[in-house]
Amino acid sequence: MSAAKDNRTLAQRWLPHPLMTLAMVVLWMFLQNSFTIDGLIMGLLLGVLIPIITSGFWPDRPAIRSHRKALSFLMLVAWDVVVSNIVVARLILFRRASTLRTRWVSVPLELESPEAIALLSSTITMTPGTVSADISADGRNLLVHCLDAPDAEDAVLQMKRRYEARIKEIFQ
Repeated sequence: MSAAKDNRTLAQRWLPHPLMTLAMVVLWMFLQNSFTIDGLIMGLLLGVLIPIITSGFWPDRPAIRSHRKALSFLMLVAWDVVVSNIVVARLILFRRASTLRTRWVSVPLELESPEAIALLSSTITMTPGTVSADISADGRNLLVHCLDAPDAEDAVLQMKRRYEARIKEIFQ
């Protein structure tokens, strides 16, 4: 056992990643599609055990500079997922495939931490109509496929303004 683990409080040992625990419990409850005490107990069990088991893979948690901005970001992403679903459904149902302006764009990254880059990549992928496909070997560019992007520069600018800038405020 390392000296770092010896210095942790009981709460830090049982909840090494409290936000991950909370997210896992909430996600589990959504996946259950109904609220039951059994489902909540199972969600709590998973939400506590999985972070404990995987805590060795997370030696240095990224510091969240502003929880208020993180919550605001989550609400923005949830909103964007809903709106993007509607936009993509309209594109698929009412536009001919030949009129879609699909393209690959390279998003230059200002983010430095792997966790922040992973969050940006995941956010882009969760938003219907865009998929993060690759990151450059030096970690400075993200390759993204856009379902309908008339202007590549505008698509990149939107991703940087809407997501990267906010993630940067949260982590850096």
